[in-house]
Amino acid sequence: MLFQGLSPPGSSPSGPQCPAEPGLELEAEPVVGSPPNPRHLEPQRHLEPQRHLEPQRHLEPQRHLEPQRRQPSKPVEFHLARGHCNRKAKWLSLHNEEDREEHLGLQVTMGKERVMVEGYPYAKELQLATRLQATSLKERKRFGGIFRDHVVDTRQYLEHVRESTTGTLGRPVKLFTNHFRVTSRPQQVTYKYNIDYLPDIEDGKVRSELLLQHKAFIGECHIFDGSSLLLPHKLLLPKTELVSLLKNQVVKLTIEFISELSPNSPDCLRYYNILFRRILKQMNLKQVGRNYYNKQEATEFFDHKLVIWPGYVTSILEYETSITLCADVNHKLLRMQTAYDLITGLRDPQTKKEDVEQVSKELIGSIVFTLYNNKTYRVDAINWEDNPRTKFKKSGGAEITFVDYYREQYNTEVTDLTQPLLISKGKWKKSQQDTPHKPIMLVPELCYLTGLSDKMRKDYRVMRDLALHMRLDPEKRQHELRKLMNTIQTNREVQRELQLWDLKFDTNFMSFSGRILKEVRIFQGRRAFDSHPQFADWSRETRSGPLLNVKSLDHWLILYPTRNYGAASSLVQSLRKVTPTMGIAMREAKMLEVSDTVQSYTTVLENHVSSKTQMVLCVLSSEKKDLYDGIKQYLCVNCPTPSQCVVARTLDKPQTLMTIATKIAQQMNCKMGGALWKVETGLPNAMFIGIDCFHDIVNRRKSIAGFVSSINQELTQWFSQCIFQESGQELVNGLKTCLEAALKLWCKHNQFLPQAIIVYRDGVGDGQLQALMDHEVPQIESSLRSVYPKDSGVKLTFIVVKKRINTRFFVESQGRLQNPLPGTVIDVEVTKRQWYDFFIVSQSVKDGTVTPTHYNVIHDTVCFTPDRIQYLTYRLCHMYYNLPGVIRVPAPCHYAHKLAYLVGQSIHQEPHHSLASRLFYL
Repeated sequence: MLFQGLSPPGSSPSGPQCPAEPGLELEAEPVVGSPPNPRHLEPQRHLEPQRHLEPQRHLEPQRHLEPQRRQPSKPVEFHLARGHCNRKAKWLSLHNEEDREEHLGLQVTMGKERVMVEGYPYAKELQLATRLQATSLKERKRFGGIFRDHVVDTRQYLEHVRESTTGTLGRPVKLFTNHFRVTSRPQQVTYKYNIDYLPDIEDGKVRSELLLQHKAFIGECHIFDGSSLLLPHKLLLPKTELVSLLKNQVVKLTIEFISELSPNSPDCLRYYNILFRRILKQMNLKQVGRNYYNKQEATEFFDHKLVIWPGYVTSILEYETSITLCADVNHKLLRMQTAYDLITGLRDPQTKKEDVEQVSKELIGSIVFTLYNNKTYRVDAINWEDNPRTKFKKSGGAEITFVDYYREQYNTEVTDLTQPLLISKGKWKKSQQDTPHKPIMLVPELCYLTGLSDKMRKDYRVMRDLALHMRLDPEKRQHELRKLMNTIQTNREVQRELQLWDLKFDTNFMSFSGRILKEVRIFQGRRAFDSHPQFADWSRETRSGPLLNVKSLDHWLILYPTRNYGAASSLVQSLRKVTPTMGIAMREAKMLEVSDTVQSYTTVLENHVSSKTQMVLCVLSSEKKDLYDGIKQYLCVNCPTPSQCVVARTLDKPQTLMTIATKIAQQMNCKMGGALWKVETGLPNAMFIGIDCFHDIVNRRKSIAGFVSSINQELTQWFSQCIFQESGQELVNGLKTCLEAALKLWCKHNQFLPQAIIVYRDGVGDGQLQALMDHEVPQIESSLRSVYPKDSGVKLTFIVVKKRINTRFFVESQGRLQNPLPGTVIDVEVTKRQWYDFFIVSQSVKDGTVTPTHYNVIHDTVCFTPDRIQYLTYRLCHMYYNLPGVIRVPAPCHYAHKLAYLVGQSIHQEPHHSLASRLFYL
């Protein structure tokens, strides 16, 4: 049994049932300074707007309002927000004693200022509650991000691809994909109803249970998302009021008709996804986050103290010619170690006291998993002052200790009553930086660690064993997905649920024709060669001849710790051997000994770096982040000099030393302004731009947007600039300034302005497509208008790049599924009718299943044909200088990612402007 013998005595490994709404997170953890919100026992009051299909916030429980006087002899009228579809407040008349008692107990605390209105206090608070509740309903009704994107029609603005977005170039190939066609679905009109609760209930599971008390009224065939109800039949009245009971408390339900949905409505697809998640729950899969996992088929690695839960990620969406179910295999990695185990393991054996600093370093920023409710939390702080015996107030005003709370709520015993408490600020959401986070208190003993520690990542055996189970090749992936589809077909309860809605799925992978683009020609110096058609690699060719543009190493420094002198000397000797072949002239480096501290490195650099210094190479004794960060911060901000860091351990293996030396020499050449190779884009006078964002979700620092643009026609030199934004902000401000600086530098290098601007935008979250068109594209257009004359004819193409997708493609060879070859393009069947989009499998992988990249052209005045933009995009995947091979995304995208990551993770400041035209972030 999973975690057998690992859970605290009396603990229950199973959590509460999951809600019907996909992605709805129901928390039951104590809020700092307030009750733990036992939401399965008491109704929650609505304070903040909810977002549809997103985890709910941890809200501070509210106080009961006590009436200052009562008038039981006559009806009481009270102004409440009902949150109906017209968003207007309604009047509710309460005519009996029972209703008045219920109403008097409403928890609607909103502030401190109190006034009287019709016998009730807090008029201003209640008016605010009205507005917030109306807003809440509005937010609940919003589509989830992926659904909002799929209703955005970007193709309507692109006249040149109005007829077709399908290319023809390349060799045809039969492909399979992990999509299953929906062969049957409801063809009649369905009816959508809003469900309103009085008092308001936050817990989605409780909302569902209260509604199901009236199953005979709404019918067995229904889909409920937590706030709205989909029925295949129309109720007798457009508005119905029902009464449910929650622990002897009356809760009023108002069911009000909203709209009829046609069979092709995008909203129907959202409800089908909710239904399918309900099916996964019926298959005894446990919801963790937004995905479902099979706890019974967990794989345990007792040697490594790790557990893997296999699971699935699914979505039902409409594509080019049909509606399909996309299903992929997913894994949840847990550790057989609690946060409490980690804390006690870091106790001083003599003093029995924890190393507070080390515990904080290990735990803060990590993700923990609570078995009692199948939830994950990020640890943001540790409360050393309180312990499980600390009391807090519940929403009803009664005090309870954490020990008693977990015993009553989950039948779970906390054994160590002196342990500290973990603090989580709640789910961190991109683009919600203004939303206040109410912290959650967690008991370390009940929190299992997730993911891999740094020590585990360095352990070859751990990584090998995990890869065998988690990195599935096409055959294993197909086997797991067939098992899922077979279970759906044979499970009677599941089939009964599907038959109610006439939903049927094909059990076979979809198949169609793709195309394989021809190999890309690589130019290096006077030589030219093709990338390998299967492995997409040219590392051997790169190191066997002169580079495209060579920079000599005349003035450079090597810093090394005393004990790593041997490693530094071996590296210098290897560099002397490999640099002549690549055409790099290398003089003797100035060798400088340092101690293993940031202060020592920076002091030596301060004394020896001059205006002539071209490169600083630092040998590091370990992978200490603070040491690397300190060196990079000094050399990128305070003393701007191209630098290269290498860990001494990587230089200990003689058999790989020459390869490593070659790689280091090439990187240093690029950072000094040199170039390794080039490809022909076939598009003269064009500037290519990459934009990506880095979000520090561990320390919740500011987000960084990386902007990188080519400044010559060969795409061998790049301008870079970063933009600091609020934490979690995805849409980039300041693009106008970045582009104007890039155009100025381009003009300086070429003596003219580019005639086409091609932007590859990575790092865009679900639901941001329309906002991107409204916010970022206009910024770039405004910049072009300010720089170019009116009749210049400059063109702009804006392409959204998505790497995190669940679609996979396969080819069949000798009766077995394999990964498609690099250069495989897909622009049929699983693309969207209202988009100008395509997939490219650009890279090759040795293990597992290759992941394609999705491209969506949302703005195009260059008027690219499908063949031209697809081949151009594939060529750009060959221009990343950190790898002599093809990467997943176009080079400018990955350069922007590297820039944003370096600044966000290590520098935390804007790099010095003198480095803006160097690839210092490689």
